[in-house]
Amino acid sequence: MKAVKVFVALALMILAGYAQVSSFDSEKARVLSLENAWNEAEKHKDAKAIDGLLAPTFSYTDSDGTFMNKEQYLLSIREAGYRPDQIVNDSMKVQAYEHAAVVTGTYREKGTEKGKAYSRRGRFTDMWVQEKGGWLCAASHETLIGR
Repeated sequence: MKAVKVFVALALMILAGYAQVSSFDSEKARVLSLENAWNEAEKHKDAKAIDGLLAPTFSYTDSDGTFMNKEQYLLSIREAGYRPDQIVNDSMKVQAYEHAAVVTGTYREKGTEKGKAYSRRGRFTDMWVQEKGGWLCAASHETLIGR
């Protein structure tokens, strides 16, 4: 009888471990979908949609070293001279924690800025936090890399 109880206890622990892995995997997928939604919103200059993805204390470091808070970042998206035609993330990886996730990857962006065509490729790190059942990006950093 004791062996049966030990077996049942071990089985329950293993199942709980699988449930946690499955939960982490679904949260990772959710964060990756938010990354893609952010790109689409930025491409369409939808600052309102992006606002809903960012934590109130959001901080952003652009590839040129410019630091912006949430309000400044949203203003940069609305800027009339900024017109992205394509924003695509590649090689994204998510490291999930209890109430946080760190996303790293590369991106390609093409469009026009201040009337001039541009094409960029870079790396990014985004820090997402889980609050009130949802995910918000708390910090983002970009660095340009060679083509």
